Amino acid sequence: QVQVVESGGGLVQAGGSLRLSCTASGLIFDAYAMGWFRQAPGKEREGVSCISASGRSTYVSDSVKGRFTISRDNANNILYLQMNILKPEDTAMYSCAANRDGSCGGSWTVQYEYKYWGQGTQVTVSS
Repeated sequence: QVQVVESGGGLVQAGGSLRLSCTASGLIFDAYAMGWFRQAPGKEREGVSCISASGRSTYVSDSVKGRFTISRDNANNILYLQMNILKPEDTAMYSCAANRDGSCGGSWTVQYEYKYWGQGTQVTVSS
Protein backbone atom coordinates (compact mmCIF):
# COMPACT_ATOMS: atom_id res chain seq x y z
CA GLN A 1 0.00 0.00 0.00
CA VAL A 2 2.87 2.36 0.72
CA GLN A 3 4.08 4.01 -2.46
CA VAL A 4 7.14 6.19 -2.80
CA VAL A 5 7.71 7.72 -6.22
CA GLU A 6 10.61 9.89 -7.36
CA SER A 7 10.67 12.18 -10.35
CA GLY A 8 12.74 14.96 -11.86
CA GLY A 9 15.83 13.08 -12.95
CA GLY A 10 17.38 13.48 -16.35
CA LEU A 11 20.46 14.37 -18.33
CA VAL A 12 22.24 17.59 -17.52
CA GLN A 13 25.63 19.11 -18.25
CA ALA A 14 28.18 19.66 -15.53
CA GLY A 15 27.43 22.86 -13.68
CA GLY A 16 23.72 22.55 -14.28
CA SER A 17 20.86 22.01 -11.89
CA LEU A 18 18.04 19.57 -11.32
CA ARG A 19 15.26 19.41 -8.79
CA LEU A 20 14.14 15.96 -7.71
CA SER A 21 10.76 15.33 -6.17
CA CYS A 22 9.44 12.45 -4.14
CA THR A 23 5.81 11.83 -3.34
CA ALA A 24 4.64 9.33 -0.78
CA SER A 25 1.26 7.78 -0.13
CA GLY A 26 -0.05 5.13 2.21
CA LEU A 27 1.85 6.55 5.15
CA ILE A 28 1.64 9.52 7.46
CA PHE A 29 4.18 11.59 5.61
CA ASP A 30 4.87 14.15 8.29
CA ALA A 31 5.61 11.40 10.82
CA TYR A 32 8.74 10.29 8.97
CA ALA A 33 12.16 11.71 8.49
CA MET A 34 12.99 11.38 4.82
CA GLY A 35 16.27 10.73 3.09
CA TRP A 36 17.81 10.79 -0.34
CA PHE A 37 20.26 8.09 -1.38
CA ARG A 38 22.11 7.50 -4.59
CA GLN A 39 23.80 4.52 -6.19
CA ALA A 40 26.03 4.36 -9.21
CA PRO A 41 26.76 1.09 -11.05
CA GLY A 42 29.35 -0.95 -9.18
CA LYS A 43 29.16 1.31 -6.14
CA GLU A 44 27.42 0.98 -2.81
CA ARG A 45 24.36 3.04 -2.06
CA GLU A 46 25.35 6.35 -0.53
CA GLY A 47 23.37 8.55 1.81
CA VAL A 48 23.05 12.02 0.32
CA SER A 49 20.75 13.94 2.63
CA CYS A 50 18.13 13.61 5.32
CA ILE A 51 15.44 15.88 6.70
CA SER A 52 13.51 15.44 9.91
CA ALA A 53 9.76 14.93 9.90
CA SER A 54 9.14 18.55 10.81
CA GLY A 55 11.71 19.86 8.36
CA ARG A 56 13.57 21.65 11.12
CA SER A 57 16.75 19.57 10.87
CA THR A 58 18.66 18.69 7.74
CA TYR A 59 21.83 16.74 7.01
CA VAL A 60 23.90 16.44 3.88
CA SER A 61 26.92 14.41 2.91
CA ASP A 62 30.25 16.14 2.55
CA SER A 63 30.31 15.34 -1.15
CA VAL A 64 27.23 17.47 -1.86
CA LYS A 65 27.44 20.06 0.90
CA GLY A 66 26.93 23.55 -0.44
CA ARG A 67 25.44 22.25 -3.68
CA PHE A 68 22.39 20.18 -2.71
CA THR A 69 19.49 21.29 -0.55
CA ILE A 70 16.83 19.02 0.88
CA SER A 71 13.38 20.32 1.73
CA ARG A 72 9.86 19.05 2.22
CA ASP A 73 6.30 20.20 1.82
CA ASN A 74 4.33 18.30 4.43
CA ALA A 75 1.05 19.89 3.38
CA ASN A 76 1.39 18.20 -0.01
CA ASN A 77 3.44 15.12 0.95
CA ILE A 78 6.41 16.05 -1.21
CA LEU A 79 10.13 15.73 -0.58
CA TYR A 80 12.57 17.71 -2.70
CA LEU A 81 16.25 17.66 -3.50
CA GLN A 82 17.54 20.76 -5.22
CA MET A 83 20.82 19.88 -6.91
CA ASN A 84 23.06 22.69 -8.13
CA ILE A 85 26.52 22.82 -9.67
CA LEU A 86 26.18 19.21 -10.69
CA LYS A 87 29.31 17.19 -11.35
CA PRO A 88 29.82 14.02 -13.40
CA GLU A 89 30.45 12.14 -10.16
CA ASP A 90 26.89 12.96 -9.12
CA THR A 91 25.65 10.57 -11.80
CA ALA A 92 23.59 7.88 -10.08
CA MET A 93 20.17 6.50 -9.44
CA TYR A 94 18.62 8.68 -6.78
CA SER A 95 16.08 7.20 -4.38
CA CYS A 96 14.08 8.67 -1.55
CA ALA A 97 13.19 6.73 1.55
CA ALA A 98 11.23 7.06 4.76
CA ASN A 99 13.16 6.62 7.97
CA ARG A 100 12.03 4.53 10.92
CA ASP A 101 10.71 7.55 12.78
CA GLY A 102 10.67 11.31 12.69
CA SER A 103 14.36 11.83 13.35
CA CYS A 104 17.29 11.41 11.01
CA GLY A 105 19.34 10.41 14.04
CA GLY A 106 23.02 9.64 14.13
CA SER A 107 22.77 6.91 11.49
CA TRP A 108 20.94 8.74 8.75
CA THR A 109 23.34 7.42 6.11
CA VAL A 110 22.62 3.79 7.00
CA GLN A 111 20.11 2.31 4.59
CA TYR A 112 18.77 -0.13 7.17
CA GLU A 113 17.37 2.79 9.14
CA TYR A 114 14.81 3.40 6.39
CA LYS A 115 11.55 1.50 6.06
CA TYR A 116 10.12 2.47 2.68
CA TRP A 117 11.90 3.10 -0.59
CA GLY A 118 11.06 4.38 -4.01
CA GLN A 119 12.32 2.88 -7.26
CA GLY A 120 14.57 5.81 -8.00
CA THR A 121 15.10 8.38 -10.71
CA GLN A 122 18.21 8.49 -12.87
CA VAL A 123 20.45 11.53 -12.83
CA THR A 124 23.17 11.69 -15.45
CA VAL A 125 25.68 14.53 -15.53
CA SER A 126 27.82 14.91 -18.61
CA SER A 127 31.13 16.72 -18.91
